[in-house]
Amino acid sequence: MAASSVEDMLAKVEREEAEKRSSISVYKSMDLEFDLGNLLATDKNSIDIREFRKSPKDEFLCGLARDNTQLLINSIWQLPIERVEEAVVGKLPDPTTRLPREKPVPKAKPLTRWEQFAKLKGIKKKKKTNLVWDEVSKEWKRRWGYNRAKDNTKEWLIEVPDKADPIEDQFAKRIKAKKERVAKNELNRLRNIARSQKIKIPGTGLPPSSQPSKIELGKALHIAKMSTASVGKFQDKLAKEKEPRNIGKKRKFLPVIGDFSAEKQKQLELLKLMDNKKPKLDVTKAVNKQMREEDAASAALRRKKDIKGRRGKGRGKDKRHKGAKQAVRHGSKSRKS
Repeated sequence: MAASSVEDMLAKVEREEAEKRSSISVYKSMDLEFDLGNLLATDKNSIDIREFRKSPKDEFLCGLARDNTQLLINSIWQLPIERVEEAVVGKLPDPTTRLPREKPVPKAKPLTRWEQFAKLKGIKKKKKTNLVWDEVSKEWKRRWGYNRAKDNTKEWLIEVPDKADPIEDQFAKRIKAKKERVAKNELNRLRNIARSQKIKIPGTGLPPSSQPSKIELGKALHIAKMSTASVGKFQDKLAKEKEPRNIGKKRKFLPVIGDFSAEKQKQLELLKLMDNKKPKLDVTKAVNKQMREEDAASAALRRKKDIKGRRGKGRGKDKRHKGAKQAVRHGSKSRKS
């Protein structure tokens, strides 16, 4: 009894091991092509049509996908393996299959006028330090911003230059010069935005005219709105303001997640149009074309009649003139005689 029980246990263990091996061992007449960098397996084996017709399609396809996935996992376990924080990790090789992009390749950001000039002259941008030495306070201060070094806005006394007007307010002059510099920088920024979007704008704001046109004002208003950080998304509209014309619209893409019913319907319509052998007939377009052709034919016929009528009138006049000349000649001959 004891010997038979041991033999039964050994046979049971052997059967369990055989089942485990059969679950991970898959036979294929042709080896699969693997791209482990993309975790991709390509099966070029032909499908057994008899088995596909006999068994349910879903079960057959699920079994085929399961076997191919098992082969992919077996090939992954043949890679170099290392342990990272109590986890077994395999190092994947570089991918060999080039997959298409989901989004188009982003376009390079256009260079500003200064960047174009620096590239032409070979000027390289040098990174400046944030702290500089201030000779007045004898300490290190920031180069820009609040409490910066050489801050001339906090001077309570300004020396009047030799050739300047002694009555002129130097503080107001300094404030005005700063505002002009800020406005110039803003104008250059707007020009760079317009150049990147290929929008034609005047050289300096609006053209010098006493009454600028409605189109020019609309363009200037649109450029000013687009110059914000949100590209005019949160800018309020004026009363009775209309959307500007001839402005490029932002390209819209279909969502990659969510409801795909619209995309499905669009693809089905495209396939239906491709599958239809007869071309789609636009009745309105065909009727309009026929009416235009009839109008053109009738207009040509009228022109021909007008030309013939003019020629007939000219011939009648010539005949009358000839008859009058002959009568005059005949009368002069009779007088002589």
